[in-house]
Amino acid sequence: MIERGLYQYIRTIELSRDQSELTKDYPFSLKAVKELTKLELNPNVTFIVGENGSGKSTLLEAIAVAYGFNPEGGSKNFNFATNNSHSVLSEYIRITKGVKKARDGYFLRAESFYNVASNIEQLDEEGIGPSIIDSYGGVSLHKQSHGESFISLIMNRFGGNGLYILDEPEAALSPTRQMALISRIHELVRNDSQFIIATHSPIIMSYPNATIYSIEHEYTKMSYKDTEHYQVMKSFINNPGGMLDILLR
Repeated sequence: MIERGLYQYIRTIELSRDQSELTKDYPFSLKAVKELTKLELNPNVTFIVGENGSGKSTLLEAIAVAYGFNPEGGSKNFNFATNNSHSVLSEYIRITKGVKKARDGYFLRAESFYNVASNIEQLDEEGIGPSIIDSYGGVSLHKQSHGESFISLIMNRFGGNGLYILDEPEAALSPTRQMALISRIHELVRNDSQFIIATHSPIIMSYPNATIYSIEHEYTKMSYKDTEHYQVMKSFINNPGGMLDILLR
């Protein structure tokens, strides 16, 4: 583990609860928001895990927007909006930054990465500045599979000395590619980078010495092997026949 302490880019995130308690409507009704008080982030990698619908993606969006990223994803230089539907949660998120400013950064959300790719093509067609796609490997993201475009982003665009917020990056990645992502994360951590990742993948969350917060247990810090994701996958892999007998009764 590479310790940076005060030099990490985000040290804590906190919900301004005095204001959020005024309403029980979305997004404050989500478990990820109701259970949030103050989270201390790992200087290297922090995972946020929980069931579908718990609000992980909404929380990551709010953190990203509060930090200055575009709600639909991309770097801070992206300002497009294909569907202006992000929640107001970012207005209630308080971020404590470290003393060092990130030189790079990116917000990857799987569900809207297509829109990011389209915006890159549009900007490059307008030819206002340097070719953007060159920093993604030089090949149109729309001419690659979903998984290939993710890998092109991670391998080429992520340059280090940065804050990278990833929302379910496993959505388009095979198990082999997920292992490649772990390796790339480690390269970037060694190059003074910090990650905040929402994931369901037992492979990705195996990254050593990371902090894992489970929303199901009031943001309890959990060891990797104690997570439900690891336990369920282990049970299935060790006894697929028995598990299928139970599931298919």
